[in-house]
Amino acid sequence: MNVRSVLPAALMSALCVTATRSGPSAEAPAAAFPKGHYSALNTLPDWGGVWTLNFPAPGAQRERPEPKGQYLTDYKAWQAQVQAKHGEVSRNGSYCRPPGMPGIMAVGQYPIEFLFTPGRVTIHHEAWMQWRNIWTDGRGHPDDLDATFSGDSVGHWDGATLVVETIGIKTLTELTMGVKHSDKLRLTERIHLQQGDPNALVDELTAEDPVALEKPWHNTLTFKRARDQNLLEFVCAENDRNPVDESGHTGFN
Repeated sequence: MNVRSVLPAALMSALCVTATRSGPSAEAPAAAFPKGHYSALNTLPDWGGVWTLNFPAPGAQRERPEPKGQYLTDYKAWQAQVQAKHGEVSRNGSYCRPPGMPGIMAVGQYPIEFLFTPGRVTIHHEAWMQWRNIWTDGRGHPDDLDATFSGDSVGHWDGATLVVETIGIKTLTELTMGVKHSDKLRLTERIHLQQGDPNALVDELTAEDPVALEKPWHNTLTFKRARDQNLLEFVCAENDRNPVDESGHTGFN
């Protein structure tokens, strides 16, 4: 069912980005911020339950980002370091630091959950207990955007597909292991149920960065649904130590 064919215009503006937005700083029409209207959410696709990433099959061919300039030089240096350590990959910085976008969408063993509310789709991540706000109320990206791990995401519904644009991602995050990006990174996602399988979700992602990449990078993630599971609490406590008394004993046997 096409969402656009069944929703009144006022409710569509609450759920979808207006096609006539003039620019990032354009204000959304007043009708884009109605109170309530939860019944309109019933026309959206069923993404209930939690979703776990499907790992690619061994030997599967996947497109990799093609860095350029200094980003290519840095990536080759990273590769050489990994080879010198016989394939051992160490993470720079804190292990409690979340990977940010797009990596947070590809944390394999930790599921995600989607919440639909008027004007917003929220993605809860079990990993690092992170969340993403995807605004679907007609707003654009703010002009004074501060970079964050997840970036700033605005989207709209194209039928049963959620189309998301994300900018403002911290440059200390990576596109894939060892591949950095600039502050010009722009991610576009098309998220939808897989045709013929209502328990499979597809996230088609395109990364564009004219400073760091030779060409746009495309990556497709697929997820499987579990309706009888919940997200668990995730606590990252780095460098924990047992309490030590003045005699040097921990109090544990």
